[in-house]
Amino acid sequence: MEKLKLNNTPVRTARNFAINNIEVLFEMPKEIRKFKNVEIINDKSIIDNEVSNKELTYGTGKILEKLIFEEANNKIRIQTTKQKEDIKIIYNFDDNNLNLINQIEIIANNDTNVTIIYKSKTSRTCFHNGIVRTTAKENVQLNVTIVNMLNENTDNFEAIENTLYQNSNVKYTIIDIGGKTSVSNYYSNIIGTNASNDLKTIYLGRNNQIKDINYIAELKGEKTNIDIDVQGALKDEAKKNFKGTIDFKRGCKKAKGNENENCMLLSNKAKSIALPMLLCTEEDVEGNHSTSSGKVDEKQLFYIMARGISYKEAVKLIVKSKFNNIIEKIKDDNLKEEILKEIDERLD
Repeated sequence: MEKLKLNNTPVRTARNFAINNIEVLFEMPKEIRKFKNVEIINDKSIIDNEVSNKELTYGTGKILEKLIFEEANNKIRIQTTKQKEDIKIIYNFDDNNLNLINQIEIIANNDTNVTIIYKSKTSRTCFHNGIVRTTAKENVQLNVTIVNMLNENTDNFEAIENTLYQNSNVKYTIIDIGGKTSVSNYYSNIIGTNASNDLKTIYLGRNNQIKDINYIAELKGEKTNIDIDVQGALKDEAKKNFKGTIDFKRGCKKAKGNENENCMLLSNKAKSIALPMLLCTEEDVEGNHSTSSGKVDEKQLFYIMARGISYKEAVKLIVKSKFNNIIEKIKDDNLKEEILKEIDERLD
């Protein structure tokens, strides 16, 4: 077992912030067999396993990236057709499928919805290390939903990299409620004129869960746009680091970038650190950022409990109401119900 420094910020900040990266005790899985318990629901796209091994611009870390390129036990490449498509990929961890090292590559040539789900059907220690790489061609609308419902004995590492061409519109919904240590890196290369990226995230931590979230967007084309909204809650002794960077590159005139992160602290021992950054080398752009953290609103609690609802159930209602605006963006009603049920159980 070795200690790795992962998920570096694109620009170093003061050391006393303790957020430039995360140190994780890492142990290579002893056995990496083919991950067989995966289901792909789709009947139109061209699907194969010829994925790119091009080096990531950022990613969670070079050691984890090398592990994926050399040891991946599941590879999926999706090239959409000219018709509108809905694609679902479900990974079920069980006693025979404990370690997943995967690559997913999506080349969107049309309007496409892709849903990626990680579930645990085992309480045993699991491991996930993956890359999701997307390319949104001109005038394409791409919706990607990633749902992490892994158990709390699982280390979860996910690197996401996007390239957006002219007039493309990419929307992400990320539900990050599982994992012992969950480290995610999201990078968008927004190069096409009028390209737009919308990122909505929910995270929930309990017990000793750790969340390290690093979102980076580089706006390069004229009139490009990024909108990041992150809503989270922490209970018990859970910890979260949020790092959000919007970088206005030369040539992105009239670009806009917004990022907001809000964390509800449901115990005195939960810990939240946030670092929003705006970087700029271009004029005539607009950037905004905000972060906040605090306990559940006492007035809201009093209002709900005055109607005969217990403290625990009142807290659940408040948390789920904050999350619901993002969950409602998921088009699959059954998946929405499953996520809400999982959140309800993890808030008990």
